[in-house]
This record gives sequence, C-alpha cells and structure tokens, in this order.
Amino acid sequence: MFLALREIKHAKIRYLLIGLIMVLISFLVLFVSGLAKGLSSDNASSIQRMNANYIVLDKESDLRLNRSQLSEKKLRDIASYADRNQVTPLTIQMTTVKKEGSSPKLDSTVFAVDPTSFLAPSAVEGKPLQQAQINEAVGDLSLKEDGFQIGDRITEETSGRVVTLIGFTKDQSYSHSPVLHLSLKTWKAMHTGKQDSQHIYNAAALNVNKNEAEQIENHVQGTEVISKGEVLKSIPGYKEEQGSLLMMIIFLFVIAAFVLSVFFYVITLQKVNQFGVLKAIGAKSGYLSRTVVYQVLSLTMVSLIISIILTFTVANLLPAGMPFLLSIPLITGCSILFLTVSVIGSLISLYQVIKIDAVEAIGRAA
Repeated sequence: MFLALREIKHAKIRYLLIGLIMVLISFLVLFVSGLAKGLSSDNASSIQRMNANYIVLDKESDLRLNRSQLSEKKLRDIASYADRNQVTPLTIQMTTVKKEGSSPKLDSTVFAVDPTSFLAPSAVEGKPLQQAQINEAVGDLSLKEDGFQIGDRITEETSGRVVTLIGFTKDQSYSHSPVLHLSLKTWKAMHTGKQDSQHIYNAAALNVNKNEAEQIENHVQGTEVISKGEVLKSIPGYKEEQGSLLMMIIFLFVIAAFVLSVFFYVITLQKVNQFGVLKAIGAKSGYLSRTVVYQVLSLTMVSLIISIILTFTVANLLPAGMPFLLSIPLITGCSILFLTVSVIGSLISLYQVIKIDAVEAIGRAA
C-alpha cells in the first residue's frame, strides 16, 4: 500500500485523469441503474408492494392480468384449497378520471379489492380503504401533483360513477399511471348497479406456500398460478423496458473493465524498468502485484464515493415527475460489482508484472 500511494502522489495528473474517467463511468452506471429502478417502480409498484406471493389467472389469459376472467364460483373453488383469509379477488381496469368541476382528464388504473383483505393498501394521508364506504376511494400520492385533494369528488369516465377521495397511498402505480383503490362493493355498483350481483374478477391473490399454490393449480380447472415476478414480466412493456436498461448497464460495466485494463496495462508497460529494479533488489512479484491491486482499489473506491455523492445531488435536482429511485441495496450491489470489475480489469497488468525479468529489464534500462 505504501508504494501504491507514493506512486499515485508522484504522478498526480496521470491518476487524476484515470480517476475522472472512472467517476464518469460509475456515475453513469448508478444513474442508469436508478433510472431502471425508478421506471420499474413507476410501472409496477402496486404489484411489487402487493402483500401476496402468488396470483391465480385464467389459463387462457397468456399471463396478462387484464385478459384474465375468474367467476365467483371459480373463486370459491380456489378458496376451498386454502384458508379464506389467504385468498382474495382482484380486479384491474385502465381508465381515465376527472375531478368534479375540472375539465382535464387523467389516466389512471382502478384496483378493486376487498377492504378487509391483505390487498388493502395503507394510507399515508386521510383514511385507509378499510374505513371506506361505498363510492369512496383512496389514490396514489402522485395524484396530489395533478391537483387532487382529500374530499374531491372524482368521476370514473368508463362507468360515469362519482367516488369521493378519502385518502392517499404511497408507491401505488401500474403501467406508469396512478392507482385508485376501490372496494369491491363500489366496483360492482359501478358496473351493475347491484351490490350483490355475480361478478367477473381478473385474478385471485394468494398468501400461501408453494405446495398450496400447486394444489390449487392442479385441482381448479382452467386456472394458472404464477408468482408476482411472472406477473411483473407480463405487464405490457415492462420486460422490454427493463431489458433495454439492463443491457445498457451491462455494456457500461464491460466498457469500464476494458478502460481500466488498457490504462493500467499501458502504465505497467511504462514501469517495466522500475519493476525490474525493484525485483533486482529483492521485491517479490506478489508484493508488486499487490501494489497494482491497491492502486486499482484505491482509485475505484474514491471514484465510487464521488460518483455516489454526484448521483444523489443530480437525483435531488431532477423534476418530481421523473421516475428515479436509488436505494442502499442498489448502490451497494453496483459498488461491489464495480470493484469486482476493476480488479478483473487489472489482471492483465498483474500477469505483466509477474513475468518481468529483473536482468532483462535492467539491461533494457541501461
């Protein structure tokens, strides 16, 4: 470590330029990762935060929530293979809503759930869905940015039903639109006008173990039990969006590995004579190799700290409507991966250090 730091101090400009490139690459990796996480949350946070581990769909739905249709009879059949408290219906509809007395319309997704079930979201403002009466709803907090307030009367454009907003939830969006949670009674009244009528649901949410899920799939004809991860992938555009961003992140890591490899390989070639002299006076190849690794790790860690600070600064300057999300696990994972890539990128330099012949290097210097 002593030799590594002394050399960095001696060649400040050279290592400053390398560090600057590493800061830019690591910043870009963190920024794109935060953007991917933010878009993922904006597209499907309502599913990600759902207190269910399996979803039951119609077998012919092609794993798409909006295409699935489950009758109340099928829902009772599903519930017969699990505790009733572990099974609850779910209905989803893409729609537009409008605040009473206001002309602009807003794209939204309606989630109809049982207010007493594990799918009912908690409220960060106002009343939760558990306290809702018929024709009342809770909406995502992002609705406040569009001028919605607690107590507003909202018209659901498809049915023309007017509901009262009684509370706000957090991180509840679907397909890049805010989610409006309604009770099943309100949903039925919107579409049939009769609260006790038969109804078709899109899915059944389960809080069961794997064996119970398999039992339901095997015994309830015409159904398919899938995990939340599979539901996320089936959301239109979700897999393609995340796949594109993931490919960009992978290429950035590959570019980082190549850049670091070339820089440290060239620097090592320039120092062949010095390494030869050090070997001649007794320095071991292992010691010299560790010097190179210490230099790589030191530069990488400093660059990561600067890029993390820079990323958080830029994130605070982004407009509120831009989907961007940074979390400690995401930063930790990217940092560990970047350190790993940096060490891998230095392996060519380590090989060059090990094969240096002291006599030949000194002779070349003379």
